[in-house]
Amino acid sequence: MMSPRTVAVVAGLLCALPGCDAGESSRATGSTGGAGTGGSASTHTGTTATGGAASTSTTSTSASTGGSSATSTSSSSASSSTSSASGGPMAGLHVEGNKLVDNGQTVRLLGVDHSGSEYSCINNSGFFDWGAQGGPVPSQQFVGNIVAWHANTVRVPLNEDCWLAINGAPAQLSGSSYVNAITAYVTLLRQNHLYVILDLHWNNGGGAKATGQQQMADADHAIDFWTGVAGAFKGDQGVIFDLYNEPHDISWSCWQNGGCQVNGWNVAGMQQMLDAVRATGATNVVMAGGLAFAGDLSGWLANKPNDKLGNLAASFHNYNFIQCNGTSCWSSTIQPVAAQVPVVTGEMGENDCGHGYVDGYMSWADGAGVSYLGWAWNADFNCNSGPSLVTDWNGTPSGFGAGVKAHLASVNP
Repeated sequence: MMSPRTVAVVAGLLCALPGCDAGESSRATGSTGGAGTGGSASTHTGTTATGGAASTSTTSTSASTGGSSATSTSSSSASSSTSSASGGPMAGLHVEGNKLVDNGQTVRLLGVDHSGSEYSCINNSGFFDWGAQGGPVPSQQFVGNIVAWHANTVRVPLNEDCWLAINGAPAQLSGSSYVNAITAYVTLLRQNHLYVILDLHWNNGGGAKATGQQQMADADHAIDFWTGVAGAFKGDQGVIFDLYNEPHDISWSCWQNGGCQVNGWNVAGMQQMLDAVRATGATNVVMAGGLAFAGDLSGWLANKPNDKLGNLAASFHNYNFIQCNGTSCWSSTIQPVAAQVPVVTGEMGENDCGHGYVDGYMSWADGAGVSYLGWAWNADFNCNSGPSLVTDWNGTPSGFGAGVKAHLASVNP
């Protein structure tokens, strides 16, 4: 999000969780839709995934910081109509055509962003934006409040320096401490049958501290970051990797392959980061956000990174103040992408404390089979400048959040 304040113990721990590589129970599917060929959209009624289709055993060492990844060996079995690059069946959440599928069920990622883990550590104020509730790790009550909104996904923004323990990140809040805190949070979310999106949100090049988002990922550290993150979570297909939050003010060529410079440092392209993820053996779904703060997907298909697994989704961020803020633009630029690959609206919101805009977008997205998450589940954000979905940590909706809560309940009962 373009705001002013705008993970590992062991990978085996995650695969001990209910639903690891097995599909989600409870609120996994939601109302699903698929954009047809040629840009036409059709709406489908989703069914609830039952889980248990896959069994996975994983042993691993803990992820180390500074770019060296966790090592793991795993074996899994599942029934699926999609095969991996090696010819075996692909278990857990994966891409089939333009849809996300888990345990044979079409899935849309519907939920919320929880901001804070991208900035609190680097500002020496803890691991999470936790407000009055306190505590080093989010609680079951906190996650239960999100589940009560009929969400099936939470997006967790990350800080490059805090994960890698570089560039002056506070020692007590970075490296293994930060990785362990993020891992514990992901574990809790997954125990509650929620998908988790991890994104590289704040970064910087060279020795500069990661105190904000940049125009794009940096070649200095982003490869080490994604090697570590992917290595830590590659045992759980319910974790999705969002390569960079909001690319902007670079060319599509640089977006894809890097090679340009911003602020005196070299950019890491989406292809380089995707390759780093796959080099760890991670088969997780990967998201790549478009240009103009992820609000422009017009060049996404022409510059689509090459994923040997075909497990790639497009990320779109939608606010009422972006250029592509109406059905005409969504139908002409987003729907053609959604006809070929899954599109996940990693962030959406409006800055008027209302929900008319997001109501219209969610209805359109339902017909196009597009996923969406509201920004943000942060009680200390204002409903217009955050914008915040909630007015307290118990999940009381703001004026904006009321629309998101009601719509999630209607499409993901």
